[in-house]
Amino acid sequence: MTRSPLAVATLAALLTTLPALAAPTSSALTTVSERSGFVKTGRYDEVIALCAEFARRYPDAVRCSDFGTTPEGRPMKVLVVSKAGAFTPEAAKAKGLPVMLIQGGIHAGEIDGKDAGFLALRQALDGEAAPGALDKQVLLFVPVFNVDGHERFARWNRPNQRGPEEMGWRTTAQNYNLNRDYVKADTAEMQAMLKLVDAWDPLAYVDLHVTDGAKFEHDVSIQVEPVNSGDEALRAAGTDLRDGVIEQLAAEGSLPLSFYPSFVKSDEPDSGFEDGVPTPRFSHGYFQLRNRLGMLVETHSWREYPHRVKVTRNIIVALLDLVASNGAQWQQQTTEADKRAAALGGQPVALDYKATDKSRTIDFRGYAYTRTPSEVSGALMTRYDETKPEIWKLPIRDQIVPDHVVTAPRGGYLVPAAHAGWVAAKLDQHGISYRRLAAAQSKAKVEAFRADKASFGAQSVEGHQRLTLSGQWQAETQDVAAGALFVPIAQPEARLVMALLEPQAPDALVAWGEFNNHFERKEYMEDYVAEDVARQMLKDPKVKAEFEQRLKDDAAFAADPQARLEFFARRHSSWDSRYRLYPVLRTDGTPR
Repeated sequence: MTRSPLAVATLAALLTTLPALAAPTSSALTTVSERSGFVKTGRYDEVIALCAEFARRYPDAVRCSDFGTTPEGRPMKVLVVSKAGAFTPEAAKAKGLPVMLIQGGIHAGEIDGKDAGFLALRQALDGEAAPGALDKQVLLFVPVFNVDGHERFARWNRPNQRGPEEMGWRTTAQNYNLNRDYVKADTAEMQAMLKLVDAWDPLAYVDLHVTDGAKFEHDVSIQVEPVNSGDEALRAAGTDLRDGVIEQLAAEGSLPLSFYPSFVKSDEPDSGFEDGVPTPRFSHGYFQLRNRLGMLVETHSWREYPHRVKVTRNIIVALLDLVASNGAQWQQQTTEADKRAAALGGQPVALDYKATDKSRTIDFRGYAYTRTPSEVSGALMTRYDETKPEIWKLPIRDQIVPDHVVTAPRGGYLVPAAHAGWVAAKLDQHGISYRRLAAAQSKAKVEAFRADKASFGAQSVEGHQRLTLSGQWQAETQDVAAGALFVPIAQPEARLVMALLEPQAPDALVAWGEFNNHFERKEYMEDYVAEDVARQMLKDPKVKAEFEQRLKDDAAFAADPQARLEFFARRHSSWDSRYRLYPVLRTDGTPR
């Protein structure tokens, strides 16, 4: 990537300050990145070696473990760090210590977190940063989550990012984007991560990234949920965590933001920003469903690598300090949130969120720019002048409200025996409680969701054909076979249960196409048969009147031959009563 004169000068200044910041005590504990002046990053064999060396050098404070194996056979490494000697989930719980999980490289080209994490960790262990913080918590550090993607190593894997010289790839060896996989958990990597999360139950989960986007002066964004979503009382803890990190970054000279700086209209700064709540396919949208704190860190791609590593290092140090100071209080708040979640039955619950139309104007530190037609693409393009900083007055819509709200079932969900096997495996991955029904339930009073419209995605997303449903729950009586799953709403993971099983939740199993068969019509009558059936039905005065009224009121129906025939087919005994019936049911009671 061609660097501007300003960028070259900034890089030179950073290279003179970062070695002093690092002050390595042993080359065995430094990274390729640190030794290069934060111009390069190392390969994954360095992570394996450093993990072992940190455990050797700090035997009373560090353990190096594997928590999974990638599809290409590489070990997934986690460093367990605690000066209180809590190296197992049981020990952390017995000592009442908060656990924080920090991961780098979920998008392996965005690798700031790996190099910054090893630097911050060494400094914290040596007492040079966040003194005393590791006595009051357990840190789980995953240097690289997307290990196979990390080893797809080359220059220009991130062409809109300034450094390092070479880096890994965004997706896994199976071409999955791990930061779209938290709910559906298709990948071996995510299944391993969820198992680690379920074992340790971290208070805070921190996901380290690098943005895409325009050129401007702000160097990092910090987003946390719950702040606008999830348990209302727990939002105070999420806000304190976010604002505490932002305050410490500002004191270090950064220009942090509390929202992701992506323009409403791509490449058009005047369009401003729209804040929101991520759906739970994303890391910081997922953890609020577990009543825990999820943080997304996005350093700015147009800042040079030394600066981004420095900022990320400062974030990790700030997090260690904040969790040491507030972790016990935040843990108590999450425990109380768990109890409230277990009592959500019968209460309204938001499935997703949106920004209102209300906007305000903010001062945003950008650069002078022009918008002129491109001689290459012919499109109107924005060109920034990094030698001319200026303040942009931009609108932002950041008033967040619930979008789709449903009432939680008083009892829970019933998953039919036909789907119990694979759904149970999915619930196990998320640590959700359920039980299998030993006996059939005859004429059970349930709620069923019959879709009046089912829209299949036009293209594949993460290997799935997405499905969007409209409809509503209605009271019915149905037989439920033995072997069905009962998933109670009365559990701490109630919001996560609803995110998986509510048919209109944005990342529900049905939304990812896992039940698509039930929304495909499999049986039908030939048109010539339907014509004869229709003529017989029209002898019924009530059917005839209803049909004629529909022709009169609905022009689209009147002009659609297939819709007209389906009018009669739906009234015939051969019509599939399960067509567009979501197979998961809701119940207000607790089945035997």
